[in-house]
Amino acid sequence: MRIRPVGAGLLESRSAAQLEAPHPSCHLEKNWIHFLTPSSCSRQSSTRFQVDFQCGCSVHPRPDIAIHFNPRFHTTKPHVICNTLHAGRWQAEARWPRLALQRGASFLILFLFANEEMKVSVNGQHFLHYRYRLPLSRVNTLGIFGDILVKAVGFLNINPFVEGGSEYPVGHPFLLTSPRLEVPCSRVLRGLWPGQVIVLRGLVLPEPKDFTLSLRDEAARIPVTLRASFTDRTLAWISPWGQKKLILAPFLFYPRRFFEVLLLCQEGGLKLALNGQGLGATSLDQQVLERLRELRISGSVQLYCVHS
Repeated sequence: MRIRPVGAGLLESRSAAQLEAPHPSCHLEKNWIHFLTPSSCSRQSSTRFQVDFQCGCSVHPRPDIAIHFNPRFHTTKPHVICNTLHAGRWQAEARWPRLALQRGASFLILFLFANEEMKVSVNGQHFLHYRYRLPLSRVNTLGIFGDILVKAVGFLNINPFVEGGSEYPVGHPFLLTSPRLEVPCSRVLRGLWPGQVIVLRGLVLPEPKDFTLSLRDEAARIPVTLRASFTDRTLAWISPWGQKKLILAPFLFYPRRFFEVLLLCQEGGLKLALNGQGLGATSLDQQVLERLRELRISGSVQLYCVHS
C-alpha cells in the first residue's frame, strides 16, 4: 500500500512514500509534527500490520527504520512489537501485551514525538512509549503495510495553550470529502466562553490569494476577522471598522501545505496559534464573545476539519 502526500500533512492510501512537512523542513521534531490515522480499521481476517518511520524509501538496500510499530493479531495473546532496523539488522524487540485493537474495528492512533521517546495513544488512551535508537532527523518516509484499511493520515501540532505541552493533541477527525467543509464554510456558534477552542485544519491551494476567518454576532456584525494575504504575505486582525492590526510574526502559510489554526477564548479576548506557534491575542469584551453566533471561513484553502 503506497501512502502518497496530499499537500503536506493529509495523506491518502496507496504504499510507502516520502513525507512533506508543513514548514520548509522534512524532519520529525519535538512539539510540532504528529501522526494521526483517524477512523482506520483492521480487517476481520487481520494477522498483523505495521507503521514504519523510515530513513529513506529504497527497496534494495532496505533503509534503516527508526521506529517500527507492529500490532500482531495472529497469536493466542495479541500484542504490539516496536523495534529499530539499523544497517540491515533488527535490534532487541520491545513488546507490549494487551493489544488495545480488535480485528475489524475502527480505531484512531496518535504518535507523539517528545525529546527522547515516542508515545502512542489508541482511541484516546495512552498505550506505550518507545525510546529513540536512531536520530529523528533521519526520518523522511512513512510506510504503512499489512492488513489495514487507512481512511486518512494527518499531522498535528502540540496545543501551545496547554501548559507544559505534555498531553496528546486532540484528534478531531479529518473529513476528506464533506459538503459541510466546502469553502466558504460556516458554523453555528452559541457564544464563546473562556477555555473554548476553535480548531481549523486544512490545505492551502496551489495559487492562493487570501484566507479569512470571521466571527459574527446575532445582528450579523463582525466584531473580529483574521485575514491572511498571500500577495504581501501578511497576517492581520481586522476590526469592525476595517482597521488592520498586523500580527508581527513569520508568515506560516505555504501553497500546497497543511495548516492548523487555533483560537482560544480567554477573558478579555482571543489567543491565536498557527501550526503550533502562539501568535499573540486580540482584545474583545466577554459580552461580545458571548453574543457570537457564526464562524465563517473563506479564501484559498481546502478544509479538512472545523471544530468549535
